[in-house]
Amino acid sequence: MNQLPERDLPPGRHRLLKEHLMTEIRHDEPASAPGRVRWLRPAIAAAATATAAAVAFVLLPASGGDASARPPSRATVALLEDIALAAGHERDYGTIRDDQFVYVDSKVSYSRSEDGRTTVQPPHRLESWHSVDGTREGLMRETGRGDWPLDPDARPGEPGHEVSTSFRHLSTLPTDPGEMYDWLREVAPRYSGQDTDQAVFVLAGDLIQSAIVPPEQGAALYRAVARVPGVTVVEGAVDAVGRRGVAITRQDPDNPTRDEWVFDPETYEFLGERSVATDDYENVTEGTVTSSTAVLRRAVVDEPGRRP
Repeated sequence: MNQLPERDLPPGRHRLLKEHLMTEIRHDEPASAPGRVRWLRPAIAAAATATAAAVAFVLLPASGGDASARPPSRATVALLEDIALAAGHERDYGTIRDDQFVYVDSKVSYSRSEDGRTTVQPPHRLESWHSVDGTREGLMRETGRGDWPLDPDARPGEPGHEVSTSFRHLSTLPTDPGEMYDWLREVAPRYSGQDTDQAVFVLAGDLIQSAIVPPEQGAALYRAVARVPGVTVVEGAVDAVGRRGVAITRQDPDNPTRDEWVFDPETYEFLGERSVATDDYENVTEGTVTSSTAVLRRAVVDEPGRRP
């Protein structure tokens, strides 16, 4: 088997690389093996700019296919409606200028895989400054790695622009849930080698993870997710700083993991994201939390590197 370069695979890992470079998650058998799927997902900026390591998932034959095709339950749809209502009343950041930056302060925990053994880092601080209109260089700051620049977003018509998480681009997305769902299904498969439903779930998670989503688009996004087959609820999920909440999740049909979006059970505010092993692989046992984030603060500031 060819040895591929090692990279980080942190939670919220897809959207932080602004140009949405594609990375292939390694697997232990040739791509032509029966029942195996090549899985492409955008990489994180940290992976593109610093020494790193990727989790080497063994891609499992699809199991529980009926579950992944099942419409969300009434309880799941009701929870997503509560989350949508909360998103629609997101705090007012006032007038946001194009020359400003969206600041997100997070705690993150990544998985590392090396020589067939996976370890999980302790939670540490990750800060990002993302250009409001996507045209200016931003900044990432991570404990243990220091600072590195975030390139401006792709321009309109360039690859990656349609999945930009700049505030201005997000404000152009549909506000009608049906139109948002159609947009996700059209765009998401272009940036993923997975089936459309999983690609939609991943892209929706990328958009909410480390950005400020305008209220109308945020509400439409969650109502669109309520239409995705296989989406369900997990109780008792915990973010990277130990806040307990309720999670929206979908079993990854191609890998032994599921991503969980964790929300406050009373206010329905987004708390963070985590990935949970759904089968044994390498030295990881089913139920292990392999990565997690906690979003501690979002704000709008005048320049990269400035804290609110």
